[in-house]
Amino acid sequence: MNVRRLIPTAATAGAVTLGLLALSACSTSDAAGVDGDGRLKVSASFYPMQYLAEQIGGANVSVTPLTKPGVEPHDLELKPRQTAELNDSGLILYLKGVQPAVDKAIEQSGVKYKVDATTLTRLEHFDTAGGHDHGHEEGHEGETEAEHEEHAAEGEAGHEEHQDEAGADPHVWLDPVKYAEVAKGVGAQMEKADPDHAADYRKNTDALVAKLTALHTDFEQGLRNSSTKTFITTHSAFGYLAERYDLEQEGIAGVDPESEPSPARIKELQGIAKKDKVTTVFFETLASDKTAKTLASDTGLRTDVLDPLEGITDRSKGDDYIEVMRSNLAALQKALGAK
Repeated sequence: MNVRRLIPTAATAGAVTLGLLALSACSTSDAAGVDGDGRLKVSASFYPMQYLAEQIGGANVSVTPLTKPGVEPHDLELKPRQTAELNDSGLILYLKGVQPAVDKAIEQSGVKYKVDATTLTRLEHFDTAGGHDHGHEEGHEGETEAEHEEHAAEGEAGHEEHQDEAGADPHVWLDPVKYAEVAKGVGAQMEKADPDHAADYRKNTDALVAKLTALHTDFEQGLRNSSTKTFITTHSAFGYLAERYDLEQEGIAGVDPESEPSPARIKELQGIAKKDKVTTVFFETLASDKTAKTLASDTGLRTDVLDPLEGITDRSKGDDYIEVMRSNLAALQKALGAK
């Protein structure tokens, strides 16, 4: 092939090169992170993040959940297709510490807007029983509300300040108040990623926060007076919820739902159940109920579901976060003898 016939001069070659570069820049910046309908493409690590993205983004976003319904999120391994979808996002929403494989993929991603929910509220440490370890309070202690909202809006930029949160309980979404804090931060980041629809994101964020505030009020009033404050659960995911509503969580295992309890812990729980007049051993929908049923059988207690809302399935007692949380409230009221 005679190259000179196609590109006769250096000037023409330069023009062609510049044109191709311009076209490439357009396709990788203007179109990157946006679907065919012009919606912001959001990758959400698992259901609590997916719910925020859908509620706040509304019609202006296309949400891809990395964790499919029925999959236990802690052990998720990403397939190449999922990694490609992640890297094609306009915004990634995740909660660091829940899914190691997802955390690693996000760290390696070049996506500009990576929103780690752990930077949008204060994480805390709880012991196996769910009690608060006050020696580990970090982050936003002493902030005014305005200062807290400013910190939340910083999103990923505040991540370095939270490096000392390693080992903290990540289940902030089970406290409606903390979840509302996260929602505000997510809304602020969506406004930055897609400023053309900032007003919509603000409106949707306000609406979601109002729902979560109403949910908090229902929990606060519904659990105020009860025969006991102690509940036993297979998965120690409810530390924030217990602290918010003055309850005592006794976990059979730890924060990791797959961890096995020791014989000493089982014996201890049997004593606690008798002393604190516990009526119910709770289990979750995405993990085995074997340990819960064994303990319940040995102690003469009943079992019920207390859903940590890591995913919605056909076994969930509700179709979304709000509905399942209200089912959790009803289960706690029954178990605790709420009046």
